[in-house]
Amino acid sequence: MKLPSDHLRASVEGFNQMEDGIPVLTRIHLHYTILIPDGTRKKVDRALARHVDKCPTARSLKRAIKVTWTADINEPAD
Repeated sequence: MKLPSDHLRASVEGFNQMEDGIPVLTRIHLHYTILIPDGTRKKVDRALARHVDKCPTARSLKRAIKVTWTADINEPAD
């Protein structure tokens, strides 16, 4: 399923911790706001549940940086 670009927003926040006087990135948190087509909630939930494990960047950073996420999912009103 492909969503129009105005139906998906993401914000990303990085968290640093000082180690030996150097700021080191230790955590990344993503927050998604998604407007989904009617009848696609199960598919979207399944994709979100797996997306960090399937994301090349998250997989590359996994051993050093914790990646977390949240999502606001909006469906059309009936």
